Order: sequence, then C-alpha cells, then structure tokens
Amino acid sequence: MALYEHTVMSRQDISAQQAEALNETIKGLIEQGGGAVAKIEYWGLRNLTYRVKKNRKAHYSLMAIDCPPAAMAEVERQLSINEDVLRWLTVRVEELDLELSPLLARRERERERSTRDDSSNASE
Repeated sequence: MALYEHTVMSRQDISAQQAEALNETIKGLIEQGGGAVAKIEYWGLRNLTYRVKKNRKAHYSLMAIDCPPAAMAEVERQLSINEDVLRWLTVRVEELDLELSPLLARRERERERSTRDDSSNASE
C-alpha cells in the first residue's frame, strides 16, 4: 500500500461540523478501499491568499493515509464532484508524519501558555 498526505479545502459557507463530516466520509471511502487513515487534523476556517471559486476563506483538513492507489483515486473522484470542496492536494510520501503539524503545534503551545498565564493570575 502507498502512503499519502492529503489536504482538503472546503467552502467557507459550511459549518465546522460539516467539514468534520466530510473528513469522516473520506475516511470511510479509504477504509472501504482497504486502507487506513492514521491521522486527521482539522485546521479550521482560514483566510485564503486569493479568491477560490468566490471564497475568501476555507476549512482546511490534513490527513495521513495508508491505502492502495485505487482507493485514493476513488476519494479524488468523489471530491471532484462534491460541491463543498474547493481544492484538494494528495502527495505520496515515503513515511507518514504522525506528529502534530506545525500549525496545530503552535496553537497547542499558545493554548498552554494562556492556561499557565490564567492560572498564575488566579493565584495572585
């Protein structure tokens, strides 16, 4: 089986729950094709550098996938007919990176820092 990193950008009009449901749909397609999703990261609603299909923002998701090429082709076919998907990018990799992406790692550090600051302010 092949290893992939798969990024999906979906329309700003859909809710975060709908974007998560899209991720679950992709995961289901991969599992039906005999593969497995090792990691799913939902990055949230982010600004785009330029408009894509009249959208200024998009919901971003990153997945680490281990599946046969035919299963990935089916996922891409399904995404191409889904009206909520703006763009996607699939990259074949040598090994899966299961650590947090730099974007989420930075958010986690900021969250920990703010939690420490809040607890130190409460004790004063």
